[in-house]
Order: sequence, then C-alpha cells, then structure tokens
Amino acid sequence: MRKSKIGKRVTLADVAAASGVSAITVSRALRDPAIVSADALRRIEQAVAELGYVPNLAAQALASQRSGVIGVLVPSVTNNVFADVLRGIYDAIEATRFHLQLGNTRYSALAEENLLRLFLQQRPAGLVLAGIDQSRAGRALLAEAGCPIVQMMEIGPEPIDLMIGLSHLDAARAATEHLLAKGYRRIGFLGARMDPRTQRRLQGFRAALAAAGLEEEGRIVTTPRASTVTLGAELLGDLLGRRPDTDAVFCNNDDIALGALFEAQRRRIRIPGELGICGFNDLEASATAFPSLTSVRTHRERMGREGIAMLLAAIAGDRPEQSVVDLGFEVVERESTRR
Repeated sequence: MRKSKIGKRVTLADVAAASGVSAITVSRALRDPAIVSADALRRIEQAVAELGYVPNLAAQALASQRSGVIGVLVPSVTNNVFADVLRGIYDAIEATRFHLQLGNTRYSALAEENLLRLFLQQRPAGLVLAGIDQSRAGRALLAEAGCPIVQMMEIGPEPIDLMIGLSHLDAARAATEHLLAKGYRRIGFLGARMDPRTQRRLQGFRAALAAAGLEEEGRIVTTPRASTVTLGAELLGDLLGRRPDTDAVFCNNDDIALGALFEAQRRRIRIPGELGICGFNDLEASATAFPSLTSVRTHRERMGREGIAMLLAAIAGDRPEQSVVDLGFEVVERESTRR
C-alpha cells in the first residue's frame, strides 16, 4: 500500500470511507468489478485514484490462497517472436482483474527454475511458460504449483497441465517438402542458438530430406550464437564455402533467412533461380524484402490470446475440454522460392 503525504498508509478502510461504502464492498469491487453496482464502482475507483491506494497482494494471497498475479516466463523480451506472443497475452489480460508478472529466462533452464521458485512463493493464480522443455527440477516445481499452467509456443506428448502451440518438427518438414516440390535437391540448413525448438526444426528438415533420399550432413551449418541478420549472412557464406553447389536453404528463423538473402545478393546469386531461401516465423520483414521471403507462418498473437483464455477458464474452475490445442502453421510461398 502507498503512504499518504503525511506518511500514513492508505488502507482499504480509507477507500471505503471516501467512497461511502463498506470495506467489504471495496474488496469485492477490486476482486471482481462486475458484482458491484455501477455507481458504487465509480465512487470506489475515484477514491482509489485520489488516495493512491495500492492493494496489498501478499495479504490478498493469504486471504484467498492465491494472488491476482499471473506469472509469465519467456526466454527473451527483445525477440520479435516472443514480443508477438506477449502482445496477445497483454491484450487478453487487459480487461480482467489479473496482473502479469514477467520473467526473462534468457534461454537458461537454471534461470527458469529460480524464477519459478520466486513466482511460486507469491502464490500466483496461474503460470504461463514458453516452450515444453522444462528441466526435471522445473517440472517438479510445477507439479506442486497448485495453480493452472499453460505451456505456449509448442505442443508435445507430456503437457504439465494445458498446452497451446504447434509442432516445430512438422512445420520444418513441411517447409523442406515445399523446397523439394519446387525442384530444389541440394538443400542446406542454417541454424543459430540451437535451442530445443530449433533442434526440432532441424529434425523436421532431416526427416523430409531422408524421405527423399537426399540428406547430406555437410549441408547443415549451425552455431550456438544468437540469431542476427549478420549471422545469417555468415552462415550462408560458410555453407557455400563447403558446398558451393547448394541450390536452396531452409533457415531456422527469418533473421537468418534475411541475412542469407543479403549475402546471396552480394555474391550476385540469382534468387530463386540459383538459390531458394525459406525462413521460419513469417515476420513482417519477410513480406517486404526484395525478393520477398517464403516463410513458415506461426500464429503467435493468437497463441497468447487463446492461451490466456485457457488459463482464465481453468482459474475459474471451467477447464477447457482440450488440454492441448494445436494452432498449426502455414508455409507462405513468396518470391524467394517461386520458380
């Protein structure tokens, strides 16, 4: 709670006195505005604003066993992919009584475990996690969380609770099959960071080429470094140094694909005639590049919105009929493979 100008903490009773209602009515209005009359709610909101009252979330958690906080853990807050998911999450939570607490794991299982311990001490109403690759210790913590949990961005065979996303393996396989259907036969893979989702994209790439009898380990170029456009150019240069006859590349994301596009143009390689390029995630730049980039579209904002809807339903005791929701993907063909 916030202190007034003379140092006194503003209490629920202060808000009740200023708005002319009981403290119980104020408490109800703060928990669920819909159950309070419009006139009372207006006066309570005005008193809260004038007095600068801030609810004591710890006290709320002790009283109700759960706080009004939903914890969200993502591996990056600067990557456009996760920013899109977060946009959907914030849009879905905005009109509710809940607040978000955001944690950045920076692709570290240990950091995720530490953040989970911190969040769980605060008795969250629910948790949202990016991905399905929690560590054994992380899964043990979540098994005892006592609140609904949604794993986003990917689907898998062992959901902790609720899950929404897509199969990255199937999406990568479909993208590689697209390149094969366009007549490319000497196809390379460019991958950065090599987190578990990227690993599964590589598996999908290998599966498609193996089925066609065309897999070559020498055309797979990866690095643990973080994805950038500059790195994409470097990786294509490395691949062409090894296999100059490569006629297409599947890139694990659009930043790498854009870098490959720029490097190919610098080398005067015709796209898509001499080299086809396919990315992943279908960021805005893919459609506006020249030539425009073929990419795998993933429904990230929708994932955030519908994932929160699943979580809110579970918090309210109305669990979704489907615990695992596959939003699928789309291979969007553009000029970089259209030949």
